[in-house]
Amino acid sequence: MPNVLQKRWYGYQTVWMFMLQLLLVIFVSYFNWILGLVSLCLVGVLTYSMLRAERQFRQELIRYVTDLNYRIKRVEGEAISKLPFGLILYSEERTVEWHNHFVAGMYGKDSVVGQPLSELLPQLPLPSRDKKDGAGARTTVEVMVGDRYYELTIDANERIIYLHDMTELAVLRRRYEDERAALGIVLLDNLDEATQGMDDQQRTALIARVATAITEWAKQYRVYLRRLSSERYLMILNQKSLDELEQSRFVILDEVREMTADLKVPITLSIGLAFGAERFSELGELAQSSLDMALGRGGDQAAVKAGQRLSFYGGKSGAIEKRTRVRARVIAHALRDLMQESDRVIIMGHRVPDLDVIGASIGVLKAADMYKVEAHIVLDGPNPAIERLMERIGKEETLLRRFISPEQAMHLMTEHTLLVLVDTHKASMTMEPRLVEEASRVVIVDHHRRGEEFVTDAVLVYLEPYASSACELVTELLQYIHEKVELSPLEATTLLAGITVDTKHFALHTGSRTFEAAAFLRRNGADTVMVQRLLKEDLQEYIAKADIIKHARMIHGHIALAVTEPNRKIPQMLIAQVADTLLNMTGVLASFVISERPDGLIGISARSLGSMNVQVVMERLGGGGHLTNAAVQLEGTQAEAEKKLLAVLDEIEKEEGLFE
Repeated sequence: MPNVLQKRWYGYQTVWMFMLQLLLVIFVSYFNWILGLVSLCLVGVLTYSMLRAERQFRQELIRYVTDLNYRIKRVEGEAISKLPFGLILYSEERTVEWHNHFVAGMYGKDSVVGQPLSELLPQLPLPSRDKKDGAGARTTVEVMVGDRYYELTIDANERIIYLHDMTELAVLRRRYEDERAALGIVLLDNLDEATQGMDDQQRTALIARVATAITEWAKQYRVYLRRLSSERYLMILNQKSLDELEQSRFVILDEVREMTADLKVPITLSIGLAFGAERFSELGELAQSSLDMALGRGGDQAAVKAGQRLSFYGGKSGAIEKRTRVRARVIAHALRDLMQESDRVIIMGHRVPDLDVIGASIGVLKAADMYKVEAHIVLDGPNPAIERLMERIGKEETLLRRFISPEQAMHLMTEHTLLVLVDTHKASMTMEPRLVEEASRVVIVDHHRRGEEFVTDAVLVYLEPYASSACELVTELLQYIHEKVELSPLEATTLLAGITVDTKHFALHTGSRTFEAAAFLRRNGADTVMVQRLLKEDLQEYIAKADIIKHARMIHGHIALAVTEPNRKIPQMLIAQVADTLLNMTGVLASFVISERPDGLIGISARSLGSMNVQVVMERLGGGGHLTNAAVQLEGTQAEAEKKLLAVLDEIEKEEGLFE
């Protein structure tokens, strides 16, 4: 019993009172001993009664405290056992030592004592114990048991797990996520080309057929569809429907293309979808941006922007060639105005430039010269791909002086300088990315399919995936940028060489406008014999290519894969040439070549004849390129790169098939 109860302060007053009574008895006895004796007896009886009452109080107090302690312990045990959340005590061997009724109800058993936690909660990570103060030994996770969700708080030091039923909150959270709005735009990206030559009745009937297919597809996936024009639709849907569309790989793309396969130019769709923004205005901007991305990659595909994730679906067909040159004329006039407003023009291509970069750069240089604007071409050093051309340019001192290093370009850059990027739209792939950062105005002229990385603040973008090369695009611009264009034989030959290289001597990725551009250059003095000299192969390189090709094997039926011998470093240009050569083999629809490069990276070059989109394959590995021409550079070993490539090919084969 606590001393505060046994030695109460008011108990001492009672003692002093009895002492006072005893003194009074003695005083009375002094005058009358009989009266004193009676008083003493009364004081004794009163003292005895007080001592007995005190003893009785202490006994009753002890019984009360004991009973209260028993009741508290009983209620405490009952409360812990029947708490509205779970408690599990586990041993060092991570087996259950004790649990309350809540845990038993979770599993529908009377007891789970003795069972390992790995069986009861297989997805549970148990933190390590901290012997000092337990810092970092407490963690919270969410797990699912049966059809219910639980939030687990784990105290590794005490080996206790607290379980809270979060099912209602989890269901509400999932419902909120499923019902979040997404916005999309569907575009018939080549309607004018497909319906050219049709009368109004045929065109209306065709649009009605396609509209019916799109409407039925939208109903199937619970998408609200609103037709904005004959070629554009607005989509409003939720996250759940968007997930289902992604799982279906946007089958409407294939359905519309196959439905109109009997046309000379089948109709293709481009879809831009956005999800994750809080306001519809932001969703609309992101949806339009996604659509621009899909169109920039050649159309016939869907681009989905969800937060930081950007996914692409489809893209199996090549970009449809635009028959009208209105866009080329508009871009040419805009480029002319930008040049005239600039103090100088700096032209730059991608790292390790090829003939397409040099040819397109010289074409843009010629455009600037026609308007008396100072212009320079950035070149970060020679390489085997342009060695013969640079030797020929070296004989023209006036032209050779226009080539400058990236450092010189940085010194020339001012607020009014115009930077023109040719044959690339990725700042990280340019010869000097700092130039892109410093430039206040950037123009892009490129024929590659648009990737996730893009110079977003460019003042003018001429990106046409249907074009064979950047030289083809620049050749068309030259025809509209000035009333009278006079190209020197070297300038025309360089542009023609760029087209020849990228089309593999006009065998791949060519359209009518490609031959029209070549004809224009030929009329302006392009020397086809010089082009052949520039493209001649070295005998040792030919032997090296043959040595790599002998290691090739066939995978997935029609894909040729060649992996060079370990520790053998091959230039990127030679890797690409081997991939091109493999396409000439019977039964080969696509080719991949893996080799270590001189810089230590592992290079993969991919080529196809159009029935397989190698750009999608390379993008999943971190690279990019074109429908029929793509590449990637990886760190690691050739074996690791080969394993990654095979895994991606297997993944695409399971999802939607490798070939169209």
